[in-house]
Parts: sequence; C-alpha cells; structure tokens
Amino acid sequence: MPAVRAIAEKFGLLHGWPPGRDFLDAERAFGTLLLAPTADGQARGFGGTLRRGPVTHLGDLFVAAEHQSSGVGRALLAELLKGDEPKVTFASSDPRAMSLYIRYGLRPWCPLLYLTGPAAGVAGPAVREARLDDVADLDALAGGGARPETLAWFAATPGVTWHTTGSGYAFARVSGDVVVIGPAGGATPRDCAEAVLGAISRVSGAATAPLSARIAVPGVHPLVSSLIEAGWRIGDLDTFMADDDALSLVRPDRYVPHPDLG
Repeated sequence: MPAVRAIAEKFGLLHGWPPGRDFLDAERAFGTLLLAPTADGQARGFGGTLRRGPVTHLGDLFVAAEHQSSGVGRALLAELLKGDEPKVTFASSDPRAMSLYIRYGLRPWCPLLYLTGPAAGVAGPAVREARLDDVADLDALAGGGARPETLAWFAATPGVTWHTTGSGYAFARVSGDVVVIGPAGGATPRDCAEAVLGAISRVSGAATAPLSARIAVPGVHPLVSSLIEAGWRIGDLDTFMADDDALSLVRPDRYVPHPDLG
C-alpha cells in the first residue's frame, strides 16, 4: 500500500481523504487493487476496480511518468477488465487512455463534469436521514447494482451523512469547509436532482461556516443546467465511458457518482 499511495500522491488523488482511510482501501476490500512493482519494491503503476452488483467500475489506472508508454497500463488493464461483465469508467483527457478503454469495448457516452459552487443558497426539498439499508436499495437501482458493504464502509468515514426524499438519495461528506456530494440517485432524473439539492441545503443549513460544494455530474443529468444557472462552475471534466451492457444498468441521467468510489 505505501508503494500504491506513493503513485497516488504524485497524481494528487488522495486530497480530501483522511490519513489511513481512503478510496484505495475500498478498492482493496471491495474490488481489485493491482500494483505493477519495480525490482526494488517501488511502483511503476497501479489500477483499481470496485463492484456494483454485476458492474465493474474501473476507478483507477495510473502509471508513473518514467514508465508510461512501456506497456504497464495495458498489462494492468488486461487483468482488471478480464471477463465479460458490464464495465464503466471515467476517462481522463489523455487520448492514450481513452483509446485503450475503447479496445476493451467501452464507448464514450457523455462528459462527466466536476462542478463547484457555494452550498449556501441552494434550495431543495426536505430530506431526512434514513436507514442505510434503505439508501443502499435506492443506490442499487440507480447505480447498476448492489454494493452494501462499500456504502457501509463509506458511511463510517468521518463527516459522511446520507439523505433521502423517499424516492431519491444522496451521500454528503463534509471535510473542512468543503462538502462532496455523491453517490446519489433516484427512480427518475428529477428524484435524483431533488435528493441532491435537498442534501446540499440540509448540510449547508447545519454548518457553522459557509461551505463550498463539489459534485461530479454526468452531462446528460438535469442537475447540470440547474447548478450552472445558480452560478456553479465547471472545474474539470472526464468522459463517462461504458459498454452497452453497463449502460442498460447505469443511467447517467438519474445517477450521480462519487468522484472516487463511482
């Protein structure tokens, strides 16, 4: 794990996670985490997946700069994406990575927009905290498959709360003056949007100081226009990629992933 985290730190992947408890632990516990080592025990690169029922979410594929274009990424991906189960990933703007994913049957479907804005002033319907089992059922319907163990692990992370309208849900994690939203979903796009807005409003109202909010939203989701009109900005973007089997299970118009957990 120290070798994996050394690569992750180089790419700035662990920002916002508490020391000793981050998404790499979740990949190791609830998916697959692979290391491509050097002869002296350091890392050339690593890759990780998480499972949502039948769906494999490729969360990470990172190769140290000095080992890029050496076949390390292809070797990791061949192991991580073997099998014929549905697959999804969020591809960066690196054209080499996208080309590699396409060779494994994934297609670019829509942008994944990383939006930031003030949590204060976001209006949403009333939400309530619910049993984690109830939220997990909604997550399975919106996200393509059940992952109760992963959600329970995330729920135990400091600062995490979960909220529901009954037909939609949203997780929120407050760390310092930032709240990260996701995963979230609903029976319909509107159900998902209302749960997200309600969660932001509730968390902001309970905070003792103004919060900045972050969320990763598929470009086809109705939240995009709502948040942009409210003054939020696009800080970065990836490409939501999926094979045909996964897209029949994961609906990007009614699902908001967690940026690191999918």
